[in-house]
Amino acid sequence: MDRGVELELIDELRSLAATRSFFLDETVAQSPVEQYLDETRFTREREAIMRRLPQAAAHVSELAGPGAFLRCDVHGLPVLLTRDRQGAAHAFLNVCRHRGARLVEAASGCAHRFTCPYHGWTYANSGPLVGAPHFESGFGGIDKAGIGLKPLPVHEAFGFVWVAGNPGGGFDFDGYFAPLADELDALGMAAMTIAAEDRMVCNANWKLLIEGGIESYHFRVAHRDTIGPYFEDNLSGYRALGPHLRSVLPRTGMAALTDTSRDGWRMRDHANLVYTLFPTTQLLVQQDHVVWIRQEPLAPGRTSLRLATLAPTGSEPGEGKSSDHWQRNHAITIKTLEEDIRIGEGIHAGLASGANDHFLFGRFEGALDRFNQTVMEHLDTAATRKPA
Repeated sequence: MDRGVELELIDELRSLAATRSFFLDETVAQSPVEQYLDETRFTREREAIMRRLPQAAAHVSELAGPGAFLRCDVHGLPVLLTRDRQGAAHAFLNVCRHRGARLVEAASGCAHRFTCPYHGWTYANSGPLVGAPHFESGFGGIDKAGIGLKPLPVHEAFGFVWVAGNPGGGFDFDGYFAPLADELDALGMAAMTIAAEDRMVCNANWKLLIEGGIESYHFRVAHRDTIGPYFEDNLSGYRALGPHLRSVLPRTGMAALTDTSRDGWRMRDHANLVYTLFPTTQLLVQQDHVVWIRQEPLAPGRTSLRLATLAPTGSEPGEGKSSDHWQRNHAITIKTLEEDIRIGEGIHAGLASGANDHFLFGRFEGALDRFNQTVMEHLDTAATRKPA
């Protein structure tokens, strides 16, 4: 983060805490309940947003070294990530081009070629079809060069392998992340490793889960037995950076900073930062590590979550904090996030009751309104886009 921006944000939050004020948007906003329930709306979100925009499909440590591969799903698409002999990352649909069998069953490993378990068609890890039994006899006139694995747009940045789910298409990753690229680079996530992780499926709409993580209004109530006492009451700030959001959640210690120590102020020492990388990747930045939250919306009321603690990798044996330290930190984070998830599931369970036809976002919950505006802007853009 730019040093000037960092100090400006700390000054702003300290001033609000000192005057017992809040970071306020201009107006109260409303969010229609139907947008969390409607099947047609969910299908539009998947096609117009999820499969067009980048997802952090893997951390680079999961695809380390030539020959590494990883099987995963990206918004309902079966995906194979590979790293070729030259070190370049690739993303393909994990589907044989002959009769559509799943090409790779293993979750991860090292291989330079993949052979389909159905008829033995073989592909290089860079995508081309390199062999098929009796091909010349049975498929005369078919050019092998045209039936390699179907590629997806892929990009390595900020310690992640990003994938966009539009087969055969392109994506301007650099332009998309430009508004906050310097801040993400500065986090040094490429030099981290996955120290601990959990995966779960939640019975709640994906937007409800994101909304629960970008405001602090609920901290003193929902998290009263976990992190609530360590954070300022209902004080957080946010900035829209292109389609993305940066939320800052100050801990109580920020108010005790003195001007004489200004040169040593560091945001991460006194606040949690949440980067919501639109649409479904979130980074919870803490003092010495980062929690990566990856969402896979499965249905209007079902969302798959991957929650991974990224910790610095020691450059020498014995250097850095112990595995137990990161496991303890991860457990605290998971306990807190599970509190949010339980509430999100309860909200979703009551959506169809008729108690509300819309939700209210208070003026100090402006990040939620901004996020939902971004969703609508992308849906509106897709509706006016001419078919390819």
